[in-house]
Amino acid sequence: MPSYEELSALLDPATTVLLTVECQQGVVGPDSALPELAKEARASGALAHVARLVAAAHDSGVQVIHAVAERRPDGRGANRNARLFRAAERLPVRQLTGTTAVRVASPIEVADEDLVVRRLHGLSPIAGTDVDALLRNLGCRTLIVTGVSANVAIPNAVFDAVNRGYTAVVPRDAIAGVPSDYTPAMIRNTLALVATVTTTDEVLACFKRPLKIT
Repeated sequence: MPSYEELSALLDPATTVLLTVECQQGVVGPDSALPELAKEARASGALAHVARLVAAAHDSGVQVIHAVAERRPDGRGANRNARLFRAAERLPVRQLTGTTAVRVASPIEVADEDLVVRRLHGLSPIAGTDVDALLRNLGCRTLIVTGVSANVAIPNAVFDAVNRGYTAVVPRDAIAGVPSDYTPAMIRNTLALVATVTTTDEVLACFKRPLKIT
């Protein structure tokens, strides 16, 4: 775990972006296509912690990007080269463009200044999307990764961020996967090797630091 001073140095509001991953109604909402994941995201407190981080980012001037996964009703451009994609086509709730399933889920609040990036393909919220270009234009150096799932999209996001030269910060209580014991194992054995692992409260403490007087 980093010290407050180390984490605070990383989380300069001018060069930090908070990314929420697939925190959408059709994934973590009450009518989720993945009820086990939705239950874990809420029961673990991860979704509530994401909402706290987003609210604090709004208050402290940290840019927020919401990464949403969706597909066209006709499926054009979507992957079919993995079992996960083929299974998603058969789910009763589909992440279709323009539906409530692809809206950012409560209790997360989307502000006017937030950016929402929607992807029609792949597993990563960064690779093959507008996120990397947006981060560079925003002057981002540190990317805080939150959301779901610890099984697939979160590690993809962390690896892609690191490969593109960003410092990844992962609040371990603001991500979720299934089963419940998988997330801490993923963090301990994989994410901790490439990202700065911390907690929501520690990030919030840095967001609330007093302004420097020069």
